[in-house]
Amino acid sequence: MASELDRFDRKILDVVAIEGRISVTELARRIGLSKSPTQARLKRLEDSGVIRGYRALFDPIRLGRDHVAFVEIKLTDTREAALAEFNAAVLKIPEVEQCHLIAGQFDYLLKVRTSGMAGYRLVLAEKISMLPYLAHTSTYVAMQAVKDEGLGAAASNDGAI
Repeated sequence: MASELDRFDRKILDVVAIEGRISVTELARRIGLSKSPTQARLKRLEDSGVIRGYRALFDPIRLGRDHVAFVEIKLTDTREAALAEFNAAVLKIPEVEQCHLIAGQFDYLLKVRTSGMAGYRLVLAEKISMLPYLAHTSTYVAMQAVKDEGLGAAASNDGAI
């Protein structure tokens, strides 16, 4: 699908990645098309799954969840059944913000967000340590988020709006 996106589609993605609640009229003005073709393009991007949805972004600091830890996970078994069981279990831990299967020296990398070190220690002891097939973990605490935006404005090649 990426090869089928033209410059107007990429401009739409750039704008809605930052302003998901923008009106179609304003979006059309920004990308240089009239309202009807802009609306049709937006619907096509949604229907095709390029745009998966819209959501509110919360400030984790204002919510008291400013402690971020990255956790390397090494498993005792990496066969498909073990991975599926691990995946299902980790999805049930709300403090795990991201979970990635990794090709490298360890098997998974988790991003865990809590209210502080005490909260993280509890999540590690009571939830992460109970995950199936867990051999060992290594934790790295983030001191500062320099960039934490997801895909966002990286949708286009030139970044121009």
